[in-house]
Amino acid sequence: MEAPSSRQFWTVGPGRGELRQASPPRPADGEVLVETIISGISRGTESMVHRGDVPPEIAELMRAPYQLGELPHPVSHGYLNVGVVRDGQGEGAAELVGRTVFSLAGHREHVAVPAEDCHPLPPGCPPERALLAGAAETGLNALWEAGVSLGDRVTVIGGGMIGLATALLADRMPLERLEVVEVDAARRQLIDSLGLHALPPGRASTDRDVVLHSSATGAGLAEALRVAGDDAVIVEQSWYGQHHPDVPLGADFHARRLRIVASQVGEVAQPRRLRRTRRQRLQLALSLLDERFDALLTGRSPLEDLPEVMDALATDDPTWSGTICHVVDHRTDQLSPVRLKPETAEPPHRQEHP
Repeated sequence: MEAPSSRQFWTVGPGRGELRQASPPRPADGEVLVETIISGISRGTESMVHRGDVPPEIAELMRAPYQLGELPHPVSHGYLNVGVVRDGQGEGAAELVGRTVFSLAGHREHVAVPAEDCHPLPPGCPPERALLAGAAETGLNALWEAGVSLGDRVTVIGGGMIGLATALLADRMPLERLEVVEVDAARRQLIDSLGLHALPPGRASTDRDVVLHSSATGAGLAEALRVAGDDAVIVEQSWYGQHHPDVPLGADFHARRLRIVASQVGEVAQPRRLRRTRRQRLQLALSLLDERFDALLTGRSPLEDLPEVMDALATDDPTWSGTICHVVDHRTDQLSPVRLKPETAEPPHRQEHP
């Protein structure tokens, strides 16, 4: 009798991916076996990993929670996974069997995950939307770090997955004004269709109380400094890998007493760290996902195409320029439908697969 096999996506060298066959893992005590339905590509981080751009000195810090192998490569990375629990061992595992859960696992058909790190989907939340829990968690952490408050003037710079997730969460708060700065005109149209206010660089309002930056460019960070008001806080959500952006800290940076605060999802934001666990933060992020997040899902393709898809995203292939979060189908015969565009506008350059 042929042994069961499970496909796994691996980066085997800079810009080179492949699918490998392996035996499904056996859950240890306190773990569950998840059969993946879909996974999602977090374009910014995963492209850097796929290119081999992770600085060696922080390779351990940048491990994905359930990564196989070691950075830079060969490595099986990724951290947006929705699947069905098929088996479990020990306390807390048995009651999860048969449930659809989100976990910070990657692009593998079967994963073994601690039961406490599996998050059942809220009622009415489709699996595709749940993939964005990781982005919402990052945005939530940044909002906690910034201390955004009632009546604030807030600007989000960068309309990618993290920036848009952050903006959609901020939009639930009673702010005086929320603006999203995005360089791409088609992406600005998408942002406007979500009920947010999009502006090109140089046009955003100044005197902001909080600026959240996620464009991963020096120009974006300079724009953040430009629009921040005196004594304002700029939360840096970007990860630059081995790149070193120019930061304009001359002129009036010190005189205006600006603050640049790092936000990294590996730890709960300092203002909440003593009162919230990472599990509680992710559960809250999952519960905050609403229909507007569906517009961040800009394409999908089967697992067998993932090596080519990841290569294209990592090399900034222009035909994929509109990608925000790409859905990877692991079981195409059992997927629920999902709306991949807002009702009022077509996402920019939607691409299913090459």
